[in-house]
Amino acid sequence: MSTKEYGIFLPIGSGGWMLSTTAPHPEATYAYNKRAALHAETIGLDFIMTMAKWRGFGGSTDHWGESLESMTMMSALAEATERVKIWATVHANVHHPGVAAKMFTTLQQISGGRAGMNIVNGAYAAEFTQFGLWNDLSKEDRYRMTAEWTDAVLRLWSEDVVTLDGEFYTLTGAESRPHPAVRPTIISAGQSPAGRAFQATYADGAFLSANTLEEMRDFSRDVHRKAADAGRDVKTYSMLMIVQDETDAGAAEKVRQWGVGLDREALAAMQASWGFPPERARAWAEGANGEAAFQSPYVSGSTATVVEHIRQIVGEAELDGLMLIFPEYDEDILRFGETVLPELRKLDG
Repeated sequence: MSTKEYGIFLPIGSGGWMLSTTAPHPEATYAYNKRAALHAETIGLDFIMTMAKWRGFGGSTDHWGESLESMTMMSALAEATERVKIWATVHANVHHPGVAAKMFTTLQQISGGRAGMNIVNGAYAAEFTQFGLWNDLSKEDRYRMTAEWTDAVLRLWSEDVVTLDGEFYTLTGAESRPHPAVRPTIISAGQSPAGRAFQATYADGAFLSANTLEEMRDFSRDVHRKAADAGRDVKTYSMLMIVQDETDAGAAEKVRQWGVGLDREALAAMQASWGFPPERARAWAEGANGEAAFQSPYVSGSTATVVEHIRQIVGEAELDGLMLIFPEYDEDILRFGETVLPELRKLDG
């Protein structure tokens, strides 16, 4: 197995990735995120990444009710770190390509060539209707918009003067100098056919999600194949939360305890943001079990169990790496770095 890349999804939104009153509750503060980034650098992870979030989901935990802005925080973390890749998120439906191109050129200078642009296109209407920024486009149309946006950014990074009379964006003799000495890495998350086509055409790294390992493998193969047909190389990743303890039983007890505090109100709001009718979302949340407190797939267990599970995921799904999530970002990362990561490096090398 070739060497894999492992990084972390920073807790830029309050509560991290647990919808629970009984789980750890990471703070949406720069100090907390800086510690997590420095832990990632210290233990030898490859990248740090943040989402962009403009509105939370309420509930008894006020989940993501407080959040930081991705670009400004990652610029500061680029100064605070020396080695990890710095992947910030930008919304194509919020940031004009001319603004984004300049921002990421600046981040590339600050980071010494470690910058990455995670491009998203705004799927959750409530985040944007509050600002009057929502365009009710289909998924396919959002990806056409995002492709035009990305083309504009790439041209602004490489051409002295850019004119574009597009369907969604207009540039008239636009300038964006200096150009980045090395083009920032482009990241994209998605699982739909339109999303995977965009990843294969534009991205250097593709984040995938699926219902089964077999489906994830098929998605990964699809992106790899489409990219290869276009003469490109795209790495595929997925997300995984790590619930680690001395024993499998100890980790399982953590999962049980956190599930008891499931924030059903926030869960219903999150489901509604994905397009479920509110009544259906509430009914689903009321009937959900404790595992619904986890916003991502997770593994719980001892060091050996976690290592085995990660190896199985990246191997069977034919992934190039994983973005890791932790219930809390101090002790959990350091434990992972002392126990699991050395074993993964040894086996992946």
